[in-house]
Amino acid sequence: MIVIAALVIGALIGWRRAGRLKGNRMDRLQYAAAHALGFAALGVLATVIIDRMI
Repeated sequence: MIVIAALVIGALIGWRRAGRLKGNRMDRLQYAAAHALGFAALGVLATVIIDRMI
């Protein structure tokens, strides 16, 4: 569940960041995809750490 939430939040952050930089739709999609992947990786790491602690 953490991974899905992180993926969506990352995509939204990337989309808004590219919008602030005056990017077109393809720029926004690329930023959204890159941020989503990065946040999902952090979400997986957080999930593993939480699972190991329990």
